[in-house]
Formats: sequence, C-alpha cells, structure tokens
Amino acid sequence: MSDRTENLTVLVVEPMRKPQVREITGDLGSMQAVVGGAIELVYPFPEDPVALICHEEGKLIGLPPNRFLRLKNGQPYDVVCGTFFLAGVEEDRLVSLSREQLEKYSSMYSREVLLQVPRDKGPGRNGRRKTDEQFL
Repeated sequence: MSDRTENLTVLVVEPMRKPQVREITGDLGSMQAVVGGAIELVYPFPEDPVALICHEEGKLIGLPPNRFLRLKNGQPYDVVCGTFFLAGVEEDRLVSLSREQLEKYSSMYSREVLLQVPRDKGPGRNGRRKTDEQFL
C-alpha cells in the first residue's frame, strides 16, 4: 500500500447487521479503528479488484463470527470473525469501491448473517452441562 492518504468509500460489514456504505480516511489508524485492531487484507474475489480488510487475529481472540468466505460455487471455505470492510484495489493501494461494487457486495452480504449459539456438549465432570460455540 502507498503512503498516500485519501478518503475511501467502503462497505463496512458488522456481525449481525446489514452492510453500510461509509467514508473513511485511508490511513492505517482509520482502518484499524473500523476492525478494532491490527488489519489483514484478504483477496477473496478473483473476478474483482476488491480487498476484504479484517482484524488480523479476529478468530484467535474470539471476535463473533460475521460472514462466510465462499468459493465460486457457493461452498463456504472460511469464516470472517469481527467487523470487516471492503475496499477497491488499484495497483498497490486501496481505493473507493465503485457504485457497481457497492451494490454487488451490499446485496451479497445482506443475504447472509451468522449466528453464534451455545452447543450442548453433555454433562461435565461436576454434573453441569458444558457449552461451546458453533456457527450457523
């Protein structure tokens, strides 16, 4: 990424909420503020110059599940935990999403929400039930 800072129009996707179009400053601090910590860029859309920017350790620190990453055939292959946003990519820098990209990805992520529910694991050693988290 370049050191150049400009405002970006991005799509922010929070757990259990519909995606929102927002304008953010393109600096590292603003991006970290959106996701709540260190950022990681993922490129799950080979057909589009779009990056998914998420918390680098979202799964490790137990952020809530947000949305699936899917193969072209629709099969899930991973889950993004915590708030993430989408931005366009141009050469070595992030740019605003186009109107078409905003509509496409807003529609895509509006149709799916992941829930975190306790899963019954049966009685533990002390006779109480253990619970664990699972994704739906």
